[in-house]
Amino acid sequence: MTGSGIDAVSVLAEPLRHRLYDYVAGRGGEVTRAEAAEAVGARRNLAAFHLDKLVEAGLLEVERRKVSGRDGPGSGRPAKLYRRSSREHAVQLPPRDYGTAAGLLAEAVERAGAEEALYAAARAEGERRGAACAARTRPEPDGAAESRTSEDTPAPRDAPPPTSGPVSAEGLAGWLQGHGYEPVPVVADGGAGPADGPPHPTADPPQGGAADAAAPAADPALRLRNCPFDAVARSHPPVACGMNLELLRGLLRGAGADAFRADMAPAAEGCCVMISSSGNSKTNSR
Repeated sequence: MTGSGIDAVSVLAEPLRHRLYDYVAGRGGEVTRAEAAEAVGARRNLAAFHLDKLVEAGLLEVERRKVSGRDGPGSGRPAKLYRRSSREHAVQLPPRDYGTAAGLLAEAVERAGAEEALYAAARAEGERRGAACAARTRPEPDGAAESRTSEDTPAPRDAPPPTSGPVSAEGLAGWLQGHGYEPVPVVADGGAGPADGPPHPTADPPQGGAADAAAPAADPALRLRNCPFDAVARSHPPVACGMNLELLRGLLRGAGADAFRADMAPAAEGCCVMISSSGNSKTNSR
């Protein structure tokens, strides 16, 4: 990681600044200084100082715009509106370049026509993670904690799915949050709040495997506001988005979450997959 990247992340060491960043990032849209200050219980001037420091570090973006809806004399000065930056920051010491490796592997998959092998591997990994997720989120008998399956002590990859009951909705949402998907409930009209910014360049998935779910599912439950594979998804959309879809399908199947399904549902930004409520588990049983 470059020195400037380390500097960008290090600014979050200040507690109030960290809380402001978490608030703005969690909103998923634009935030005024007054809103941010009220949310963290800080004076407006102090909040403004820290917000601008976050902008200088490249963690937030800012735009000046009038929010009164009026123009001309008496309409007020343009306000500063903050939102999470689209730039990626990672701490890797010593420096590593996994992004280049991921891009080269995605390119190799495309050239070799090996998408189906990738999708199968993603489903298997998803099932393993789903089994671990379910094991952690359901009640355990006395003495079972030491032998509990977790991602820190992974079970063998050929281990069967859990048989003691499916993961709860809360457990599923917690897993998605912990792995960077940032799940948010979808409102009745199909939206999850404002979706600003450029569209995510999701391509139609290749034929076979992940291609069978090209349409959004009815009765949506969770919109995934962040794509953990965004950089690769932008350079190799069919490969990365198809892999992600099958990973999440495997997760649901391994967790015994038959009440949910994963479908391709590209939005203006964020992940291209929607997690939906469904009485039909066929989507996740490929």
